[in-house]
Amino acid sequence: MNLNWNATGDWGTVDSTGRSFYVDHWQRRLDELCAAHHVPGATLAVLTGGNIHELATGVLNRATGVPVTPDSVFLSGSIAKVHTATLVMRLVGEGRLDLDARVVDVLPEFATPDEEATKVITVRQLLSHTGGVTNDFNHDSGRGDDCLAKYVEAARGVPLDCRPGTAVSYGSLGYVVLGRLVEVLTGKTWDQALRDMVFTPLGLERSMTLPEEALRFRVAMSHLGEPGQDPDPAPVWDMMPRSAGPYGRIITSSGDLVRFAQMHLAGGLAPDGTRVMPADAVAAMQRREVDVPDKWTVSADGWGLGWTLYDWDGVPGYGHDGAAIGQYAYLRVVPQAGVAVALMTNGGGARQVYAALFRELLAELAGVRMPDPFGPPAEPISVDMTPFVGTYKREGVVITISPSRIRYEFVDGMKDLSPPLEADLTPVSETVFAASGIGASFSEDYMPVVFSTLPDGTPVCYVGMRATPKVSG
Repeated sequence: MNLNWNATGDWGTVDSTGRSFYVDHWQRRLDELCAAHHVPGATLAVLTGGNIHELATGVLNRATGVPVTPDSVFLSGSIAKVHTATLVMRLVGEGRLDLDARVVDVLPEFATPDEEATKVITVRQLLSHTGGVTNDFNHDSGRGDDCLAKYVEAARGVPLDCRPGTAVSYGSLGYVVLGRLVEVLTGKTWDQALRDMVFTPLGLERSMTLPEEALRFRVAMSHLGEPGQDPDPAPVWDMMPRSAGPYGRIITSSGDLVRFAQMHLAGGLAPDGTRVMPADAVAAMQRREVDVPDKWTVSADGWGLGWTLYDWDGVPGYGHDGAAIGQYAYLRVVPQAGVAVALMTNGGGARQVYAALFRELLAELAGVRMPDPFGPPAEPISVDMTPFVGTYKREGVVITISPSRIRYEFVDGMKDLSPPLEADLTPVSETVFAASGIGASFSEDYMPVVFSTLPDGTPVCYVGMRATPKVSG
């Protein structure tokens, strides 16, 4: 590895392909963007040319002023789903599980209120969010090693968002079921299976699943606040129960996220040559299973088995986003360039930092042009909202659409996570609308609200990639 300098005097490393990574430049951009968008602290890890660069900025906690360092750990939110999918696909690749097996054949205690639907939901459908199961069933089943088993039992009464196999609807409940499936097949808790099958062979020393394990490290505090202002430390660090692990709680560093992605880029091999996953299982995760009607919330063009899939003007990529009480994480992988980028933040305008930074990084390192920010067209259009007005409901959420506004309210077990969110709706097309001022986790400036109709004729409203059926209006 050689060193060089750019025109502004920033030093950089030159890899075997001749590609340069200017550490000083990207450190400055990280500092500038986090300051401009009121992000208290962040870490950035970049894999390029076989080398991993780790940067940090800001503070872990605005109340204490402790600086962020590259080895600091953050909540990664839904990026945990890709870790769970990796466990499941390893079992598939080893012949211990059939990808198209009906879930009830492997896990007889699994059920939904729809007996016929229960009989047909497959492992593949849960991995690709096409099983119809819902997202926001936040059930606290305790801290014991039986928490996933108890969650699956409680979920038997939770209605489906839609019929299995008819549409994509982002479903965290399905990932708890997959986590429990891993436990049954391995004889270990999901936490232990992840340590033994992924963290340890990859040397991910700053990746963990339980809050008490994070006490050994520099841990980022969650922050909450109004857009455009410095956020304050949140009342709690993490509100999720232990059963949320398979879909939403891995505590990790940006560097470990990139090392995890590096294994997928290497076809399942660890840096020392240890095979962590069969190559065909790695490839299967990256193949498109379904297109998505909401192509803006996480810039998704489709979904694989665990991975979000992107098409950047013909350049394919994969990754995932994560949010956890004021902390936001982003992972993007460009296989043809051998590039992976991870950003972890602890509050503020994280989405804006991600968008600006990744547009620049992926353009320079991988020749990728990311899509422009989502928002209303320059020339306003007129759309009759009458067909969409009404109330939409799924487990944990009620959406109310009026002729020009949306109200998004958490209910049931989710009711304490956030006050109701309200915004004006501006048409982008006949079925796509832009809602402003919702928050950093959804979009840069506008939240996409997408209306669609399921194959059985049920109208649905997509917010955050969740299909919410219309119940009145």
